[in-house]
Amino acid sequence: MIERYTLPEMGSIWTDQNKYATWLKVEVEASRAMARSKVIPAAAFKVIEKKADFDVDRINEIELEVNHDVIAFLTSVAEYVGEEAKYIHFGLTSSDVLDTALALQMKQAAALIDKKIDIALRQIKKLAKAYKSTPCIGRTHGVLAEPTTVGLKFAVWYTALKRRRETFKVAAKNVSVGMISGAVGNYANIDPKIEAAVCKSLGLGVAEVSTQVVQRDRHAEFISAIALLGSSLEQFATEVRNLQRTEINEMCEGFAKGQKGSSAMPHKKNPITAERITGIARLLRGYTIPAMENIPLWHERDIAHSSVERIIIPDSTILIDYGLQKFIGLLNGLVINEKRMLENIFYGGGLVFSQRLLLKLTEPIGSREKAYRLVQKSAMKAASSGGMFRDLVTKDKEIRKYLKLTEIDKCFDLSYYTTNVNKIFKRVFGS
Repeated sequence: MIERYTLPEMGSIWTDQNKYATWLKVEVEASRAMARSKVIPAAAFKVIEKKADFDVDRINEIELEVNHDVIAFLTSVAEYVGEEAKYIHFGLTSSDVLDTALALQMKQAAALIDKKIDIALRQIKKLAKAYKSTPCIGRTHGVLAEPTTVGLKFAVWYTALKRRRETFKVAAKNVSVGMISGAVGNYANIDPKIEAAVCKSLGLGVAEVSTQVVQRDRHAEFISAIALLGSSLEQFATEVRNLQRTEINEMCEGFAKGQKGSSAMPHKKNPITAERITGIARLLRGYTIPAMENIPLWHERDIAHSSVERIIIPDSTILIDYGLQKFIGLLNGLVINEKRMLENIFYGGGLVFSQRLLLKLTEPIGSREKAYRLVQKSAMKAASSGGMFRDLVTKDKEIRKYLKLTEIDKCFDLSYYTTNVNKIFKRVFGS
């Protein structure tokens, strides 16, 4: 991933230095387990543990000749270890190291991602409680519908992000498995207890059965969970983008001192962070297809997945890490325009209270259909002529036959729409 979207902590996980360091950790732990099981001499392991190291430039140099990254790595390590290097990689195949090390890197990445999800959840919860009963207009099809509260919008975000976190944690657990099973995964040259010992020492689970590789449905699940997470962030960002429209102006991103919104138009304040999150989500969804296409490898293995994963796994974790960081910043700087929210609720003289009026009229009229036609007549007139709905209703002789002015006034009371918010919050937040 390009530097612009790579935060240092996540980026460091996917450097060549960390990759080879993780490979070496797997090799050393395998040698340790073999020494304890007396598969290799204990004295040889002591030398390996003390001297094992590598040089990235040297690995690259060797790979140019041998055209095999693991052999190049092992050759570099052997140059540090000496004669005892013959016991490194003993009975292993390349994928034992590659897949187990990759699982470690993905587990490291997952921990960073989960930490940021937790921060975002806490910030959304804080916003939800702060604006629990703040009224705003709800929209369906992009059209004014009925009043709701800003807190309920945030409660929706909170529950969605909680679901995405659970999905991601399951996927991270499923991909955090190693294998030390040898060529084609039949343990012909290595005992399964070595695998168990290595994975335990590395903090990984053990793949119940493997071919020469860990099965790629695990990795596809991980990438898909990240894409789902990105799509939820896009859902939240899209709401901000829409509410920041000039003619709506109910919610907007913070605008820093000295920030400029347009090279040509000095008045502009654009939802650039939310738009960036949207773009990131598009990329993340794109990674799910090659991840799924990696699942059907030929027989016990091929390496069609390898070139794909060198790109999509680091990039997807880097991107979602960056997206979460931007989303947290967006939440911290979010501006809520309560005054404009009220103005939009009472647009057209309270058109959005039509259902309350309909319900109030239905019983005395004795027909919901007739009540609907009466209310709709005033609503359509107010919408088309710019008239005030409430005024039209109070002047409608048919409606006034059934409702007193005080009864009509009650239909335009915002408290109806906040009455049960506490019950919803108790269900969502426990308080």
